[in-house]
Amino acid sequence: MIYYPIFLDLRGKPVVVVGAGKVALRKTRGLVEAGARVTVVAPRWEPEFERLPVTLLRRGFEPADLEGAFLAFTATDDREVNRAAAQAARERGIPVNVADRRAECDFLVPSRLRRGPLQVAVSTGGEDPSRAVAVRRRIEKLLEE
Repeated sequence: MIYYPIFLDLRGKPVVVVGAGKVALRKTRGLVEAGARVTVVAPRWEPEFERLPVTLLRRGFEPADLEGAFLAFTATDDREVNRAAAQAARERGIPVNVADRRAECDFLVPSRLRRGPLQVAVSTGGEDPSRAVAVRRRIEKLLEE
């Protein structure tokens, strides 16, 4: 499958992240950096979430959490919660990224590098994420030179 690369303006746009582990934290940091208004829904979270400018809802996911969202991300350690959240997003016409199931994703998040206004995104279409990270790191070294 070939994905269409795109950079989105997320400034002020509502984004829901279901889950609050390390993967969700990495995605949330990028969303905050892009200016999104992020709501994180999870029964518990990594402590660093409390230092981010996000809304934290300490409970399980409910489909109503997606009302008005521009994008959604699921990144829990529970396959059924991820599946249900993705289905609820699709029913509402909200593009969703599902951390544990590429086939359920409407979009993928590339490995990215940012230096001031320059952004470089590298993707293997989900086939080999570690390779995308390795290429991004090589580009990062080139930029340091």
